Amino acid sequence: MATRKSPARAASSIADEPVRPILKWAGGKRQLLPALRPYYPREFDRYFEPFLGSGAVFLDCHNRGLLEGRAVHLSDINADVIGCYGMVRDAVDAVIGELTELAEGHRAGGDRHFYAVRDERFNAIRRDVHASRHPATAYTPALAAMLIYLNRTGYNGLFRVNSRGAFNVPAGRYASVRICDAPNLRRLSAALRRPGLTLEVESFERALDRTAPHDFVYLDPPYSPVSRTAHFTAYTAARFGPDDQATLQRLVVTLARRGTSVLLSNSAAPDIRRLYQDDDEARAAGLAATTVPARRAINSRASRRGAVREYVITNIRVN
Repeated sequence: MATRKSPARAASSIADEPVRPILKWAGGKRQLLPALRPYYPREFDRYFEPFLGSGAVFLDCHNRGLLEGRAVHLSDINADVIGCYGMVRDAVDAVIGELTELAEGHRAGGDRHFYAVRDERFNAIRRDVHASRHPATAYTPALAAMLIYLNRTGYNGLFRVNSRGAFNVPAGRYASVRICDAPNLRRLSAALRRPGLTLEVESFERALDRTAPHDFVYLDPPYSPVSRTAHFTAYTAARFGPDDQATLQRLVVTLARRGTSVLLSNSAAPDIRRLYQDDDEARAAGLAATTVPARRAINSRASRRGAVREYVITNIRVN
């Protein structure tokens, strides 16, 4: 069982200008941060986040000074996410320049501009990038800017691809949207350049295989659907299904047994309850599943969006 101890090093105060996520993400954790913060351990060796997405928890830990002097390993199976962040890290001014032009085009053309960028530019260039051996390293500032633009102006901030791997999210309906926040992009670039931070495309299995006792791991996998019609697993062309959830659970149990601090969020779906709350091995490893309130932002019917319950699963005990 992992516990919170007196800090081995004093964390710096919360930054006056915190870094905010640049991507909106299905299941993004900004709204859940107050429920997660009590479980952040003050003493740990390294930080791992294998389902990076919008990076809200990483950025919250960064903003609160909890990662000072510690190695940070950020990863995702989605090469577009890692490629985009790599360009923000390495070529932020070029990304800002491209994004500024996209914002001007959106103000002039609206949905027409969105679909032209998506279908005539982004998907065509992305197809060539993904044909390379290492798509993330083949990303360009222009492609990163297009991803940010489509994410911020698309329907509910989804990243969804079809079976052929083409990004197919429709335009969203927003009265106004901030497409290019240059100061925040520069702050994120600095955060990603911090000493000891790595950014990788890899499976969660490989990422977790690198962990050790006394590390801190935050896991935000694609959520298990709460009903047969509530699926959102099209995060990559390959879906994240029940077998993946079961594999993740076995790894989480292994990590908890050996003393790694694990914090995981997921939907309050019946299969997640069976894997963590009702499972004898999970309980014996010191894992506890607590439901917390959240808001469902993605549904084709606005009347079905609103308050829901989600699981926070951890072996970290709050003193």
